[in-house]
Amino acid sequence: MSDLSLIMTAAGSILLLLFLVMKARLHAVVSLILVSMVAGLAAGMNPADIAATIQKGMGGTLGFVAVVVALGAMFGKVMEVTGALDRIAHTLLNKFGVDRANWAIALTGFVCALPLFFDVAVVLLIGVAFAIVRHGGGSVVKIGIALLAGIATCQAFLIPAPGPILVASQLGADFGYMILFGLIAAVPALILAGPLFGSFISKLVDVPLPLDAQSSIHDHGDKLPSFGLAMGLIGLPLLLIGLKTIVSRFVEAGSSLHDWLEFIGHPFTAIMVACLAAFYLLGMRRGMSRDEVMNVCSSALQPAGIIILVTGAGGVFKQVLVDSGVGAALGNMLAGSGLPIVALAFILAAAVRVIQGSATVAMLTACGLVLPMLEPLGLNGAQLAAITIAIGGGSIVLSHVNDSGFWLANRYLGLTEKQTLQTWTLMETIIGTTGGVVAMIIFSLL
Repeated sequence: MSDLSLIMTAAGSILLLLFLVMKARLHAVVSLILVSMVAGLAAGMNPADIAATIQKGMGGTLGFVAVVVALGAMFGKVMEVTGALDRIAHTLLNKFGVDRANWAIALTGFVCALPLFFDVAVVLLIGVAFAIVRHGGGSVVKIGIALLAGIATCQAFLIPAPGPILVASQLGADFGYMILFGLIAAVPALILAGPLFGSFISKLVDVPLPLDAQSSIHDHGDKLPSFGLAMGLIGLPLLLIGLKTIVSRFVEAGSSLHDWLEFIGHPFTAIMVACLAAFYLLGMRRGMSRDEVMNVCSSALQPAGIIILVTGAGGVFKQVLVDSGVGAALGNMLAGSGLPIVALAFILAAAVRVIQGSATVAMLTACGLVLPMLEPLGLNGAQLAAITIAIGGGSIVLSHVNDSGFWLANRYLGLTEKQTLQTWTLMETIIGTTGGVVAMIIFSLL
């Protein structure tokens, strides 16, 4: 098939996916696998090879993401149940004061979302935002947008959030540089989209506090773990990953010490260590039995299973795009555009995001499209980390009615669809665009 035909096949497949999820109301896992089959056939793949491609895509994705998501879900649930996340929120609010509550809640969302999934973080922390509003700390829009910006920024650029860590693993990016570049991109994005934009848009859009938000379990901060312990546990996996990246630069590759650093600093090991520390320090040491801790972990794995399967199915779609030659075709078409690969990664992720909605699927699809373009370039781990940040930025721009996050913001903040576009959609676009620009600057300096 010609390059143009392959690209048209990819575009049609994404439109079909959008129809199946939004109109036919077919489950995302079934839709992704079905569309992958259709895309493979339409692209001229041997029918006998399509099943093998599906298995390869699912296995290759889940081999990494299932471990990270499962361990991260258990860690986040223990942090929630024991009140560690509450302690972080209350301490930051006390330090910042009511007048700067929007800065406090943005930072709270940013920090507390590290071990959580986006929707879980919103559900857990929205009560803190409502409590601030009740106590005179600002309007629903001002405080709510600051919180959502903190969570969304974390989920777009920082590991161990599922999307960024999965794309980084697929591209072969250096995880230590991911932490560094993620922070460099996230900080300005958070400031612009959270406290600053939230303060501005709240003067144009005003809604009352939802009727069901008259009380919150986050209103009191007694009998909670210490702030130092809570922050230490969140920072532990980041420290182990960062230590590996920094120290391994000064250790001979292939040596015993280098091999141990690779093991200790791998996300599997880092998050496992954080889990075990949380089980003991937040659970058993503070009076929970082993059975109670394990029950908390079991409850965390149930919703994580859906996320794992949807992400795996997204990996199937990505693999079909690679094996069918769509990625190579798109690379050939764009080769003469003069745009650097980091800009193309951002544009591709943004295009998929607008069409089908899911940030995770947009990341995976863009990953599949750019992989064939990266192979001949011989980029190092730092450059691939910058490209991962660009994909993360593109994957969250222009969120609209086909994105679950759009409806979370709409429902929890009590906004109309128009107000959600004015607030949530613009906030996401500011975050994504800022991250994309920062990624391009970093890439140009490497």
